[in-house]
Amino acid sequence: MLAVDAVAPGLLEELDEGAGLLRLATAGSVDDGKSTLIGRLLYDSKAILADQLEHVEEASRRRGGAVGDLDLSLLTDGLRAEREQGITIDVAYRYFTTARRKFVIADTPGHMQYTRNMVTGASTADLAVVLVDARHGVIEQSRRHAFVAALLGIPHVVLAVNKMDLVDFDRSRFEAVAADFRELAGRLGLDDVTAIPMSALHGDNVVDRSPRMPWYEGVALLEHLEQVEVAHDANLEDVRFPVQWVIRDHASGFRGYAGQLASGVLRAGDEVVVLPSGRRTTVAAVEAFEGPVDAAVPGRSVTVRLADELDVSRGDVLCGVEGAPEPRRELEADLCWLAQTPLHGRGRYAIKLMTQTARALVDEVVHRVDVVSLDEQPAGGLELNDIGRVRLRLSTPLIFDPYARNRATGAFVLIDEATNDTVAAGMAR
Repeated sequence: MLAVDAVAPGLLEELDEGAGLLRLATAGSVDDGKSTLIGRLLYDSKAILADQLEHVEEASRRRGGAVGDLDLSLLTDGLRAEREQGITIDVAYRYFTTARRKFVIADTPGHMQYTRNMVTGASTADLAVVLVDARHGVIEQSRRHAFVAALLGIPHVVLAVNKMDLVDFDRSRFEAVAADFRELAGRLGLDDVTAIPMSALHGDNVVDRSPRMPWYEGVALLEHLEQVEVAHDANLEDVRFPVQWVIRDHASGFRGYAGQLASGVLRAGDEVVVLPSGRRTTVAAVEAFEGPVDAAVPGRSVTVRLADELDVSRGDVLCGVEGAPEPRRELEADLCWLAQTPLHGRGRYAIKLMTQTARALVDEVVHRVDVVSLDEQPAGGLELNDIGRVRLRLSTPLIFDPYARNRATGAFVLIDEATNDTVAAGMAR
């Protein structure tokens, strides 16, 4: 892919501005302390409003806590069933800001039966925090969460070895857990893994370095989150602009195509091909809300004007001439099945990929993945929370890239047209 250093300085500033927001997802088994960790991050970074703090203090007292003791998990476990059972069921999003960065945190469930919730919460994450109890090490759910992080192409992973206070802050225990996880990460293709020993309950190595683990030479979790680079994760090579809306002013003759640039760098004067028609033209102008811009980077919403009068509509994709994908009516993909109703046989669904829509027939379920052993097993269908590979036949040709190369243009959903429910999240092979 195009290196960030090869981008013009002005665009680098725009990329850096976008990188000022970090989207992260937490994952871990039940009682590993995900909600407490997020609560600790919010509390110690002073990102809690006064009325929220009063509510947590009152709820903690009702639970029998001593004066001054706070149950920080209450900051994220918002559903009544979550508070009663002491578990996370739904994805809870929390937002906070430090002097260096803005954060969106998705607190995802640890139960196997809520794998679909984790996929939903982590689908847009730049970084995953996988919590592991120092006493138990890498268990089945840890492997599941690492596999989902790899499947979703999350580029950065933090292994949070939590509850170090319960193993007397033992260095050898931390190193053994970290070694086990790194071996798993290597098999899954997770390249950027940072291991941090911590105690979320007491705040050790969460916001500030802990004096109780002098042998740890790394930074605390928050400092790592503030400095991890995500601008380099953007695909700046493959120009992909899915058309969302056609803007037409009959009085002035203006015609523009609005949307959000999925990948690549789009400039006035660039030659592009309009897919699926295959017609070539040149970009006459790239315009944002404030007026014409020299170029757009991924994530920027712009209006594109073309040099030629072409038939372009919603669902078409403007692509760079070099490396433009061929529209295809067959698609092999990895699916996470999200619906209570299982996939059996040759199911028919609507597919939505970027701004494109079509009908899809499940031609074959190739296999189901055992996310613990990572073995591929023969399967005639997929049940709720299953992850497997399928072959789809499409009613009309669609434009897509392999998800491993381009997350923005390789992700799709399947929709049950009878109920309008989203039944699967897919990643194109």
